[in-house]
Amino acid sequence: MSDDFYARVGGETFFTQLVKDFYAGIPSDPILRPMYPEGDLEPAIRRLTLFLMQFWGGPDTYSQERGHPRLRMRHAAFAIDEKARDAWLKHMMAAVEKQSMEKTLRDELVTYLIQVAHFLVNETPKEVNDLSRERKLN
Repeated sequence: MSDDFYARVGGETFFTQLVKDFYAGIPSDPILRPMYPEGDLEPAIRRLTLFLMQFWGGPDTYSQERGHPRLRMRHAAFAIDEKARDAWLKHMMAAVEKQSMEKTLRDELVTYLIQVAHFLVNETPKEVNDLSRERKLN
């Protein structure tokens, strides 16, 4: 991560817009929308904005309010499979593309987002589970 990434992309304004653009697609997404129990997405928007700002070198408001990010733990309650990962990435990459930023910074951000999306997958596709179960029985 660039030491000055937060400042170079535009600080809070950049992350606020990135997350706003990401969440624009969530209300109509049949895979992701059910994962947000709140009738209002504003709390989730705020959490993601604060998390990304902190991760990329901005204020540590996220940790002050919520403690350590513990991404896997915080997402464990949700069944995140490859379809959910891909849906999340689709909306996030569309949001990234809307932002004006240097290519090197864009590449760094995209690399991180892809890694996190893969890291949070916590459900194995049914076909893989069935194959594993079949192998154990034989």
